[in-house]
Parts: sequence; structure tokens; C-alpha cells
Amino acid sequence: MRKTIVTIIIAVCAVTIFCSSASTRSGKSAISRNLNIFNSIYKELQTNYVDTIDADKSMRTAIDAMLMNVDPYTEYISEEEQDEFRTISSGEYAGIGSVIMQRDGNVYISEPQEGAPAHKVGLRAGDLIMAIDGDTVLGWKSDKVSERLKGQAGTKVSVMVKRPYVADSILTFEITRGKIQVDPVPYYGVIRGDIGYIGLTTFNENSAQDVKDALIELKKDPRVKSIILDLRNNGGGLLESSIKIVGLFVPKNTEVLRTRGKGVLNEKVYKTTSKPIDTEIPLAVLINNSTASSAEIVSGALQDLDRAVIIGGRSFGKGLVQSTRPLPYNGLLKVTTAKYYIPSGRLIQAIDYSRRNADGSAARIPDSLTNVFKTANGREVRDGGGITPDIKVVYPEGNRLVYNIVMNHWAFDYATRFAATTPSIPSPQEFVITDSIYNDFKKFINPEKFKYDKVCEMGLAELRKVAKNEGYMNDSVEAQFDILEKMLRHNLEKDLDTNRKAISEYLAEEIIVRYYYQKGQVIEGLRSDLAVDSAASVLHDAQKYKSILSPAKK
Repeated sequence: MRKTIVTIIIAVCAVTIFCSSASTRSGKSAISRNLNIFNSIYKELQTNYVDTIDADKSMRTAIDAMLMNVDPYTEYISEEEQDEFRTISSGEYAGIGSVIMQRDGNVYISEPQEGAPAHKVGLRAGDLIMAIDGDTVLGWKSDKVSERLKGQAGTKVSVMVKRPYVADSILTFEITRGKIQVDPVPYYGVIRGDIGYIGLTTFNENSAQDVKDALIELKKDPRVKSIILDLRNNGGGLLESSIKIVGLFVPKNTEVLRTRGKGVLNEKVYKTTSKPIDTEIPLAVLINNSTASSAEIVSGALQDLDRAVIIGGRSFGKGLVQSTRPLPYNGLLKVTTAKYYIPSGRLIQAIDYSRRNADGSAARIPDSLTNVFKTANGREVRDGGGITPDIKVVYPEGNRLVYNIVMNHWAFDYATRFAATTPSIPSPQEFVITDSIYNDFKKFINPEKFKYDKVCEMGLAELRKVAKNEGYMNDSVEAQFDILEKMLRHNLEKDLDTNRKAISEYLAEEIIVRYYYQKGQVIEGLRSDLAVDSAASVLHDAQKYKSILSPAKK
């Protein structure tokens, strides 16, 4: 019954959306009329429906349904949900400072943040969280556990865990919560001999200053001849932060962005406002399909200004700007108020939410409908669909065995056992997975519990079915299928040896993060990074670097 009520409310909201979207053409009367209809229906339901209606729940469902038909970035944030929103903007929250993960119906410590309260008291990756302040949390979801772990700085929380691979496995920690800073630059340093590397994971209030500080420090090193700015998997954040970061590499008063909202007067121009750090040093920016929003502003602007070579994969394609509006009862509406246009004049938004398919879904703008724009030097770039890199990096196809080892926590659990029995390891730059470590890992995997994705078996079974249905199956064909089935049967020992290189990379990261935390994990990942290799080859070749940033001669 309640599902029926919610469906009715959603339907009414859908009508309201449709008519409200037309209100810019037909005037305010349509808005008023549809709001009256909605209010009347809701009042009648509350007054006359046979069962009790949960007002908060049904209204939130209606609100979410209405906003869902606008775009994914416009959302209602209740007072209770605003802590996470503020954390993203400020880069700060109060708690114990640890990543947690949901697994097997329970919640585990995944990675304590170096220097945070969880790290200082001795919590470790792999600890099963059993109780918080005396209340059992077994069977809880990670968001509920996270809520209990967070709290005002200076307050205390008691956490009881079960630690694997140790004698006294039940441990209780008294932790004083603190202010936790989300570090937007977990690592910067010199790689490949003479390249300054800066990894930026988010755009919060500290991002621009942290990138500036890293760049200044790297430029003090006489070895550094070029810079890599890594924006892969950076989902964006504060727009103003992106303008400041571009300003580190281009002259003051350079236009970076224009935002255009509803109406011709709602255009705003963003220019760099500070003296740059270096406008000449060769620069490469790494992006992928998870590079979005403010990260696309930086990479796109530097591409349009011919200030950097963009390397990696096509970015996400989010060219929409959101701002917050206060609502009654301390709520917030995060609403899309504008689209942004980078220096060449192009909009990189990949999906046009105002034009939907017949089924209501929104589709990506096809490449055939995109338009050509020109960079400062006259190179051709296109709008719609994110930032296309100057140099595309092609990664090898994913391996199902490696996927199963990572997703089923074999590498994680082995690293947990390894750390419990090994006091220290060499630095991230020197640590390697030796034959001894890898053979020990192979023994650690229980063949009886290892779950294979049965892709080959399923494909072969489907092919048998098709052959039979099409009339090709006979004794000879059946015999060949049987032979092929035996040939494709998994041999775990052989598979682990065949895929040692790929598995070792994941295993090394899991082990290193136990000793050197996020910084060490980044360092290890950079040692065998195809995008970094590609960037290094360009940065080490001055002629190639210049030719990429120059227009092709006709």
C-alpha cells in the first residue's frame, strides 16, 4: 500500500516538473497551479488514506524523484546529511581518521590515515570492528559504523576489534577523536630521475595552496626539469581552487573559465589573479575517465592554452556548475546553476540532461554532433564528451584472475598476515615481491575457497547450446567440445605463475600501504605506471613536446 502512495506522489512530482520546466514560457501561473494540485493531493492522502503515511519518508521520495529528472548533481541535502558535504568542501572532519570497508556482512579497518588518532593508538588494516562504546556493530553497514566513529574533536570513543593472525585477537582501543585533514596532495617528489610529480586527489579549500607548495619545493631541486600533474581519479570539487591551480602555470589575468547560467546576463568570467610560479617549465597532465569537474577545468584549460600535454584517457565530461541554496529547516539545495566553458570556448559536458530519450534516460552526446574549437596555438579540440588527451594511453585488458584475487581480498588478507609477522620492510622505492614472498602467497590461497569467474565455462556451455539449436551438434562436434572443455579447465598453480607480474603489483601495494600508508602506495604505483612512462617519454624529448603543442602543418 505504501509503495502505491509513493508512486502516486512521484507521478504528481513528475507532472509538476514538466509544467514547471515549461513555466519559463507560460509564466508563473503554471507553477502556482501545479503546486496547488500537488498540495491538495498530498493533503487528501494524509487526511483520508486508510493507513498512516510517513510524511518525512514519502516527501523525501517525492523530492528525490523530482530532482532525479533534472540531473544527477542537483540534490537535496537535509540537515543530518550536511557533515559529509562540508567535509568535501573544507577537506576536514572530526573522527578517528581511518578508511573502513564493508565485507562479509561486517565492517573492517581498511587503512588508518598516517598520523591520525586511529594510527596513533595502533588500529591496523584488517581489524574487524566488533563493538563501539560497548554496543555491538557486527552485521552493521559501513555508513552506520562511520557515523558512530565520527564525533566532535576531543571526545572519546571505545572501539573493540578482532585482529587476525595474532595470539591475543580481541583488542579494545580508547581513541580521542581529532580534526582529520583530507590531504589533497598525498605525495609529491622526483620520479624518473628529473621529473617533478604532484598527485592531486581532490579540489578542496587546501588544494591550490598544497599544489603551490609542492611545486615550489620541487623547483628548488636542481634535478627537476619538468612537471607531471596527476589528476587521474580526481572527481573535482571547488571551482575556485581549479582557477588558482591553473594560475600557477600561466600569466596573471589569463582567462580560464566562463560560466553561463539562465539568461544572457548570468555570465561570469574567471581569470587568474596571482603571479604564476612557472609559465615555461614543461608540463604534462595525467587524466582518465574518472577525471571530472574541476579536474577537467584544469586539464582542459591547460590544453586550450597550449600550456601542457594531456596524457591518458578521455575524461568524464562534467561541465555543469552547482551552487547551494538555503532551505527551510536548515536544509540545502545543491542545484546546477550554470555550464562552464574553457578558454577555447568549448563546453565539455558529455550528457545533455535537457534532451532525453523516449524512456526518460539521458544519453551521451555522440562524437558526430560535437564541434571543433581552436587552442591558443590553433590546434583543433572538440566540445562535448570530456577532455580528449593529446596522447592516449592504452592499458592491457583486465585479467579475471587478478580481479578475483583483489575483489575477494586474497591480496588484502595476505598483506595483513605478512604485516603481523614482519616488523619492517625496505622503502617503497626498494621493496620487491621476491620469489619467497610470492611462493608464500601462492600457498596462502586455498584452492577450495578460491572463486573463479567461470567465463570460459559459461561461454562454452552457451556455444554448445547454440550448436545444438542450429543443428551442428553431432558425435564428432561433441567430442571436440569435450576436448576444448578439458583444455580450458582452470589450473590455479599455473594461472598464478602465468600472471605473476600483474598480481605482484597489487600485492606489493597492499603490503607497502601497511608500513608506509597512502604515500607509500602512491610511490609503489608510480614504479610501473604506463601513463607516467608515456609522460616521461614526452618530457624527455623537447622537440616532441613542442610539436604536440603546435598546430599540425597543412
